[in-house]
Amino acid sequence: MLLLPAGLGFAFLVLPLLALVVRAPWRALPSLLVSPEVGTALRLSLVCATSATLLCLVLGVPLAWVLARADFPGRRLVRALVTVPLVLPPVVGGVALLLLLGRRGLVGRYLDAWFGISIPFTTGAVIIAEAFVAMPFLVIAVEGALRSADRRYEDAAATLGASRGTVLRTITLPLIAPGISAGAVLCFARALGEFGATISFAGSFPGVTQTTPIAVYLALESDPPAAIALSLVLLGVSVLVLVSLRDRWMTGASR
Repeated sequence: MLLLPAGLGFAFLVLPLLALVVRAPWRALPSLLVSPEVGTALRLSLVCATSATLLCLVLGVPLAWVLARADFPGRRLVRALVTVPLVLPPVVGGVALLLLLGRRGLVGRYLDAWFGISIPFTTGAVIIAEAFVAMPFLVIAVEGALRSADRRYEDAAATLGASRGTVLRTITLPLIAPGISAGAVLCFARALGEFGATISFAGSFPGVTQTTPIAVYLALESDPPAAIALSLVLLGVSVLVLVSLRDRWMTGASR
């Protein structure tokens, strides 16, 4: 009884991707990918997504640690607020960042007045926007790894006289390393594909803020083959992410 709706659901998800592959200009693909416009967008996307992932690691891992191990009033509320970007429309996230860090924003007005720093419509704005929408993926993955880690090893090391730093470095981090790596990969993929928050907060300036998703959107009207080529690149990255996380998902499912 479920085979028909299951098949329809599978077709609904796979056929659009198949159409992208079938209609791709394979013969012209190499020349399209090496064109200056496409190359600039790809390089900018890779640099910004990598920088956003590093920012998420620096801020997200400690945040996940506090949510998983600390006991404080309002922890559930904090966890809910951390996950809001997962369900928040990206364009709304970009508007919120603009109202916070814009020249007339709550914080941006002081950055501009005191230090002469203007963040919107810069490459830094792209990194901030991508980190904003991607960090929840890292926090959820690392928090889950911390909660599932066996704390008996940490307790045994502490009983034997190991300091907190030693326990963290030699016991805890190796235990949660798969969760950190999985969260970082998801974070990178989400940052690489970000569109709404980026175009709202950073705009679309070639070589400065025009990432690959924005270039795809703009090329749909003027150069559809280039848009398809860039879409194939993003599809390939998504497939690589799935392949890299497959073992972790299968392990989680077997539990």
